[in-house]
Amino acid sequence: MYYQFYEHKNDYHKYRLDFELNKSYYDFNFYLFCDAVSSLPIIISAFHFLLTKQGLGKECKKISDFKIFVNDEECYKNNRIVLPENYTKNITINEIYENIILECIMPLRIKQKNQFVRAENLDLKTLINSIYQRQMRLLGREYKKFPYEIKGEITKRNLYFKDLMRLSNRQNTTMQIGGLMGNMEIRGLSKECYEVLKLGEIIGVGKQCVFGLGKIQIKEFNG
Repeated sequence: MYYQFYEHKNDYHKYRLDFELNKSYYDFNFYLFCDAVSSLPIIISAFHFLLTKQGLGKECKKISDFKIFVNDEECYKNNRIVLPENYTKNITINEIYENIILECIMPLRIKQKNQFVRAENLDLKTLINSIYQRQMRLLGREYKKFPYEIKGEITKRNLYFKDLMRLSNRQNTTMQIGGLMGNMEIRGLSKECYEVLKLGEIIGVGKQCVFGLGKIQIKEFNG
């Protein structure tokens, strides 16, 4: 599993770390996609070992007072893993909105022509294609273009570059992983475009989603 999750090159990893910056406490989600869901018991054990034995950060801070949940149900009790029934979820989108605010909660890194897209050049087509291609790769399918007309317009943008550095204890190196944060107002979305953006809330957008980057949130509004 270690090879599959960390060392397997040239492949889309079927998991994603999910958290927010500048919190005063540890609180994060960890998404497993497709066949990676079968590794859930091992993942839970690994997180328990990380928190209690190995520790977090440079100081290897160990934590004893914590809880682990699967789909909002506590799953580690009395040193035993107790999984809820039917813990695998399908993504369903019940409501469609034409007008949204798209929040970039974590730095967004999308490449075009071997360069990272700047705030002023980020467009709806780039966002949707990034999410759609990630979806295809997670499903084990080959690259293909988004099969619907991309309808919608970014009418306002309030984006800025957030510099961020990641420390790899395993490789004893640091990585610059900064990207775009802020929000955009998007109007006139078609059903298909809205659904892809909502999917991006779960699977992430752009590069290095496995490290927590590319976290977005969709807020609907009428107007």
